[in-house]
Amino acid sequence: MEYLEFELPIKELEEQFEKACAIGEESEVDVTDTCKQIKKKLKETKKEIYKNLTPWQRVQLSRHPSRPYTLDYIDAICGESFLELHGDRNVKDDKAMIGGLGKIGDQSFMFIGQQKGYNTKTRQYRNFGMANPEGYRKALRLMKSAEKFEIPVVTFIDTPGAYPGLEAEERGQGEAIARNILEMTRLKVPVIVIIIGEGASGGALGIGVGDKVLMLENAWYSVISPENCSSILWRSWDQKEQAAEALKLTAKDSVSLKVVDEIVKEPLGGAHSDRKTTFKTVRDQIVASFEELKNLSPEELVEKRMEKYANMGVFKD
Repeated sequence: MEYLEFELPIKELEEQFEKACAIGEESEVDVTDTCKQIKKKLKETKKEIYKNLTPWQRVQLSRHPSRPYTLDYIDAICGESFLELHGDRNVKDDKAMIGGLGKIGDQSFMFIGQQKGYNTKTRQYRNFGMANPEGYRKALRLMKSAEKFEIPVVTFIDTPGAYPGLEAEERGQGEAIARNILEMTRLKVPVIVIIIGEGASGGALGIGVGDKVLMLENAWYSVISPENCSSILWRSWDQKEQAAEALKLTAKDSVSLKVVDEIVKEPLGGAHSDRKTTFKTVRDQIVASFEELKNLSPEELVEKRMEKYANMGVFKD
């Protein structure tokens, strides 16, 4: 298991616990009390560390290499019922944006989300979770199909941003994201959005307009990453921690700003520390959100969604 810098005290205690248990197994020395003391200390240390995480530390947790990605959630929630759909019917199939039909119980959903890779090869294959215009157009095609067949939409956000390459701009990256935002505001089916990791810039907004927007406890949501913010303001990445604080990008900040509706609690140590519990929690949240929305008429859904986003922010006439 990989440890972040602020998790090193946990690593040391876990190593001590393993050594003490090994000594007990290999010899006749009774180490029961020692193991209990270390285990108690480990639990207290974890609570102390994860209770007082800074915004930058949450950003680090959101990028943890063992953190579950979109397909992990879909596989755990839907199992073999998931059928992935491909292509935008215009350019090609964008591997950074995945989508398809799946079931939770007897209810069908259209699942859409950005997908990152697990190693160098798959990260390149998935373009590090940064979608091109065809990815957003594929997402819109799937949403429109869901609307046609009255299937609710669930989107998983986890991206450092839309792909900023020259080819992406040539094919209309800005227009594709703007079109998605417009069309999502008037979809006539329930739309549930879950920010599971990084939610950066227009890349997140392109699939981020929903009736219910949920955010995992250690995810982040902002117009720009702390590193890029730091490089613009201070010409260096050295102030990234200060930038993370100023950007108000944590789940708690997002709820207080009314950008996000609800925080999804993660297990102690982050989503990667107990995947099974995380998947169950997210599944339950999707079901609960759908139960809230399923009895609303298409007209009511659109009206409430438009009103929700129109009321965001502070302004004067």
